[in-house]
Amino acid sequence: MADTVYLGVDLGTSRTSITSSNGIRETVWSYVGYPKDHVAKKKFGGRDIVYGKEAVQNRLALNLFRPLAGSSVKKKGAKDSEDIKRSIRDLIEYIVGLAKIPAGSTIYAVIGAPAEASVEGKATIIEAAQSCIDSVIVCSEPFSVAYGLDFLDDTLVIDIGAGTTDLCRLHGTMPEPDDQRTHEVAGDAIDETLANLISETNPEAQFSINMVRGFKEKYSCVTENIDNATVEMPVSGKPQKFDITELVYKACYTIVAPTVAALQDLIATYDPEFQHKMRQNILLGGGGSQIKGLGIAIERGLEEYGGGKVTTVEEPQYAGSNGALKIALDMPEEYWKEFSATGGSGDEAASA
Repeated sequence: MADTVYLGVDLGTSRTSITSSNGIRETVWSYVGYPKDHVAKKKFGGRDIVYGKEAVQNRLALNLFRPLAGSSVKKKGAKDSEDIKRSIRDLIEYIVGLAKIPAGSTIYAVIGAPAEASVEGKATIIEAAQSCIDSVIVCSEPFSVAYGLDFLDDTLVIDIGAGTTDLCRLHGTMPEPDDQRTHEVAGDAIDETLANLISETNPEAQFSINMVRGFKEKYSCVTENIDNATVEMPVSGKPQKFDITELVYKACYTIVAPTVAALQDLIATYDPEFQHKMRQNILLGGGGSQIKGLGIAIERGLEEYGGGKVTTVEEPQYAGSNGALKIALDMPEEYWKEFSATGGSGDEAASA
């Protein structure tokens, strides 16, 4: 009988991570590139598809897709083109391939999606995954983070990605739609704000959004003791140094207010007897959790509402995929057999 391999996947706008029951963990930038012509294909050794960081670094020779950005997976009401659907499928096939699963194995996977992902978005994931996975269940990304760390009782989870910031209220049972919130001030929005601030302050500087993203990832901070952020950008082709310390702080701080507002909304609509406990049990995850001082800034924002205690996950890159794998391992066999024919949504996954 063929072995069964379980997978947990955190399908992110910026990065996608996988944790496998065979012990493999991998992360790839969520980019898919297709060579523009036969010369480009020769450059890539005859490959038809290039992935991740390599695709970004060679984007001038590729038709480059960041397939999850703006797709129905991340944005309600979005319509996915055939190119977007293909690139999502290719990305999932690639990340599953990194798990080095023996031929003939049965593959069961739980894939994380935004807290308020649309029905269409979940269907897009399931359809894309069917080419390489025998049975797939889609669950809420913040729920998978909490499940992996056993933060399931009177907990508020914040999962900050590139496209969205997802929040989920957990109270010992599967989360309902009313327990979840999403706002779009996340990594990409911070990048855009920082780019605008740089343009306004230093109009002579030349830069790309990828350069700005690198500046943010290196210096991101929302404390007054921010490290000096001196970066190099060309001016008329000549490299020059610029101090963007204050600009980085301003851009990063834009995430605090909408996150605090969403948290307070989830708290205020919860059973009043348990609101205090929930405020003291806030879990911060996702790539955006690495912004220095963010947990403290959120706590300060909650002071006028009675305060709060924020704990930042220790391993944000894999917290979502680790939790998704744990859900997969805990799922009864009969569920997998049912979902292999019908596909599964986050509600079913959460009930396991």
